[in-house]
This record gives sequence, structure tokens and C-alpha cells, in this order.
Amino acid sequence: MKVEAATLTRKVGAAVVSLGFLKVLASRIHEWFETPKRPYGDGSVGSAYDDWTREGVLEHYWGEHIHMGSYTPMDKQSGYRKKDPFFLALFRATFGRLKDFKEAKIDFTNEMIDWSRATAPKKILDVGCGIGGSSRILAKRFPDAEVLGITLSPQQAERAGKLAKEQGLTNVRFQVMDALNMEFEDNTFDMVWACESGEHMPDKKRYVEEMSRVLAPKGNMVVATWCERDPVPIFTAEERKTLNFLYAEWTHPYFISLNKYKEYLEGTELLEEVDTADWTEQTLPAWRHSVWVGVWSPWYWIKVTLRKGPGAFIGFLREVYTLEKFHKSMVSGLMVYGMMRAVKK
Repeated sequence: MKVEAATLTRKVGAAVVSLGFLKVLASRIHEWFETPKRPYGDGSVGSAYDDWTREGVLEHYWGEHIHMGSYTPMDKQSGYRKKDPFFLALFRATFGRLKDFKEAKIDFTNEMIDWSRATAPKKILDVGCGIGGSSRILAKRFPDAEVLGITLSPQQAERAGKLAKEQGLTNVRFQVMDALNMEFEDNTFDMVWACESGEHMPDKKRYVEEMSRVLAPKGNMVVATWCERDPVPIFTAEERKTLNFLYAEWTHPYFISLNKYKEYLEGTELLEEVDTADWTEQTLPAWRHSVWVGVWSPWYWIKVTLRKGPGAFIGFLREVYTLEKFHKSMVSGLMVYGMMRAVKK
């Protein structure tokens, strides 16, 4: 009897130790996921996009557009509910139907052009052009215009130029340039376009001022960017923790509110007809859709993992974790998808 009791005690003790180990391990894994790995710093934005461009995973799954898509009309997006838990959302998406992932990005770009109010610009600047998806659509929509895309990433500029050449476009070009210190004269461009570049700017006010400076009189400016909510009521400790993660995981220095952007636009005293809009609802499915395309077609990232080793797979898991963080932040209202437009006086 004593032997059986001793055996039972040992088993209980082993189970407690194992449970404790698993608890500590789970805590460490969670802490690792919650610790940002790509904080903003000098050269970090260009370097990060150089790496992503060379790797090719983003272009394979996202196509030419490294930005959100538009899922209008929302009532046609069967299988999508924004407040579903992640795995239920994955199940619904698998058996429902969403707009094609890459098509949604093209639709977003065309909707942004329409919303800009630009009609026949002759010189267009794309600030933070990525691999040039929006620049090339602008070049096609306005064939008489000269389109210039600028980026901090030499790899992106090279890839953007190659894609333009493959598509036979002669009215678009790309170069490496800092958007906060643009080398253009005042009043140069009839249209200034910026799609999801403000997130990486360490000085949002100067970002707005530089774009306003190079915009020609009566020219159109249009900007799309991720924003945090207005800071009233004050951010809770949990909200601040989430924001700090969203800043640092993808080399963002910080975000600001849509109203703060509007204040900066009006503060230049160069612009009129300043207008803002919240496009969170129509872009929200893109966060999880980014994950689903990898689940539905895993072969490319599996190939990358086999070539680069287990670290690549862990990196993919981090991206999934971050995408879900952004999704939840926009569902809760902590983050907003902000749109801005204005006309130069």
C-alpha cells in the first residue's frame, strides 16, 4: 500500500513539474511573440523593404501592391464576419467567398484615384511607391502624365522599374529618395499620391509639409495611411502595449490620429478643400485575407522554409501574429484606416 502511495506521489509530482514547465514555456513563447523584432531606426525601413523584396514572398502572395485592398461592396463578401475568432474566420473564409486578394488591391487603388478628385494631372509623384503597383496604375489611368515613384529601398526601385518595362510602360520611373527631404522644386507635381507610407515617417508633420511643398497650385494630394485613434480618452496600458508592438514589429516609429493629420494638412496654410474619411470597414478583410492566401496556397512559403531553414517558418508565424494584431486593433477602434485629400491653393 505504501509502495502504491509513493508511486502515486511521484506521478503527481512529475505531473506538477511537467505542468509547471509547460506553463513557463507557454509564457516564454507568448513573451517572444509580444516582443517586437524590427524596431524603427536609421536605415531600418529601406533595409526591411530590401529584404522583403529580395525574399519575394510578399510579391508572390500580394502581387504588385503592398497595401490593403478594398472589399466593396461588403455585402458581397460571403464568409466574412469581422468579429469572428481567428479559426472560425478561417473556416468561414474557406467555405465562403471573398473578392480575389490581388484584385481587391487593384480596386482599392482605382477607388483611391477616383476619391482624389484628380482629373488630368501631367506630373504625378508617388511617395513611398513600394514596387510600383500604384505608380503603374496611375501611369495607365493617366497615359499623358509623367509618373515618378520614390522609395527608400533600392531593391524596390529596381524591381518597380523592371515590372514597368515588362508591362511596356514608358511614362513611369522610379528612384531612391527620402520623402522627408525631397529633391524637387516647389510646385512641381500636379498630383501627389501616398499610399501607406506615412506609417514609416519619423516626422509626420514634415511628411505632410514636404508633399504640400512640391504639389503645384490647384494640384491634388491624396493620402492613405494607418492611424491610431484620437488620444482622448487616454490610452490604457494595454492599448499602449499593443500600439508599441504595432509600431516596432514592422519598423514604424509611431502612428498619429486621422484628426492630427488633418491638423497638419490645414496647418501648412498651402491647402484647401481638406477632407478626411475612414475606410476601415472596406479594408478590414485584408488583414486576415493576407493570412488565408498563405493557408490556401502554402507551397511558396514551404519552399522558402526548406531553402532558408526553420527560422523562416517562425518568421511566417510572427507575420500571422502581427496581421491578427492589426485586425483586432481595427475591429476595436484602436486603429483606423485613414484617407486624406486636399487641393493646393
